[in-house]
Amino acid sequence: MTALESRLMQGLKVLPPERVAEVVDFVEFLASRVQRDAAAQRLTDALGRLDALGLPPISDEEIEAELQAARRQRSAAHELNTSN
Repeated sequence: MTALESRLMQGLKVLPPERVAEVVDFVEFLASRVQRDAAAQRLTDALGRLDALGLPPISDEEIEAELQAARRQRSAAHELNTSN
């Protein structure tokens, strides 16, 4: 155990259970922020790579056609699953 871990454990031992719960909540909050920041960075990187491809933007009609195709596929899969 590192000195920091030992120090944290000693501090936790003197806290009442409700304060320990607050510490746990705060640590989980900090961890979720780190994960969210990492996800945002991955998204930013991906968008940069996508922009670098120089592809023309997708039209509203193309987006609508993709949505309709996905809905038809999902509906067909649902019907297949419910018929068994």
